[in-house]
Amino acid sequence: MNNIEKIRIAMLGHKRIPSCEGGIEVVVEELSTRMVSMGHSVVCYNRRGHHVSGKEYDSERLTEYKGVRLKSVFTINKKGLSAMTSSLSATICAAFGRYDIVHFHAEGPSFMCWLPKIFGKRVIVTIHGLDHHRAKWGRFARWYIMQGEKKAVKYADNIIVLSRSIQKYFKDTYNRDTVYVPNGVNPAVKCSAAQIIEKWGLEKDSYILYLGRIVPEKGIHYLIKAFKDIKTGKKLVIAGGSSDTNGYIKELKVLAKGDDRIVFTGFVQGKIKQELYSNAYLYCLPSDLEGMPLSLLEAMSYGNCCVVSNISECTEVVENKALFFRKGDVKNLQETIQKLCEDFLKVQRYKDQAADFISRKYSWDEVVSKTLQIYRDKDYSYKEQVICRKN
Repeated sequence: MNNIEKIRIAMLGHKRIPSCEGGIEVVVEELSTRMVSMGHSVVCYNRRGHHVSGKEYDSERLTEYKGVRLKSVFTINKKGLSAMTSSLSATICAAFGRYDIVHFHAEGPSFMCWLPKIFGKRVIVTIHGLDHHRAKWGRFARWYIMQGEKKAVKYADNIIVLSRSIQKYFKDTYNRDTVYVPNGVNPAVKCSAAQIIEKWGLEKDSYILYLGRIVPEKGIHYLIKAFKDIKTGKKLVIAGGSSDTNGYIKELKVLAKGDDRIVFTGFVQGKIKQELYSNAYLYCLPSDLEGMPLSLLEAMSYGNCCVVSNISECTEVVENKALFFRKGDVKNLQETIQKLCEDFLKVQRYKDQAADFISRKYSWDEVVSKTLQIYRDKDYSYKEQVICRKN
């Protein structure tokens, strides 16, 4: 493959595109649509079945989106089986398809990454996070995900990681070089509160926002516990849907019981999502575990003052342009937010610098350019390691 040759690409491991069910779906959509616009051929293998937050969010099943061909594959629509069966089906289709590149997203789907390799395809794996650490998975699922990680190490031509800490993990654990390619973010267009006033009475600067998947590793329980002891007239908005975690959502609602300042919106998208980001007083991401949090990039792109846990995956993103609290420390989180509720000028200083900083630092155009270089160059990870050592 040379620099001007059209590349035939298959992508799998996501739920479906177009969708904002999770960060992987956003990444796959951004990569595939931009690559198609550059003249490459991309097929994305979509999962069948219902939206992860419930069938009420199902959309029309498409066969093409912005030039990207979409193929829906066999899926057993059941927790613990939908991801596995859809990725196995997609891998078989990709192995027998006419592709130059088969790009796997996430560890579990990489379980079968050796198959397209046998059929002469170049295999690329993006590790979006160390999924075997996620609390929602049972013993078998964790084993399966770990096997996917090991198969990626053994068979992938290149492995892409989203954070330096995960890059270090692969080097320390497997002595495997990887390529660091963080996610990008699109410039945000802010809008005034309208629908969110009508639905939940949320006016500008009247609420603290968490927006993302409702899963245990996001640490939302810390945020609710901390907020209940904060003296403020502001509300706490928990926006997002289930990801096979209905039990956790019930636990959060029990934890929030008795505090009518806490609002659960359910899954949000489109204009309501824009309004929530645009009008928040603070955005909080209290995670125990991340890959690279797209919701944090989005929140900063809207000019939000952000409070995040001090895990490296968050601190790498925000540098000194956000505030940190000690991971899992409810008291420290409560004190941090309380001070900010009482100091509008400090909040405004962080808001004033957030959007420009994050838009300069993370570009989807750069992500696509680097990914295409990785597709073409089998030794790219080694070359990056040499460059880093020289620097």
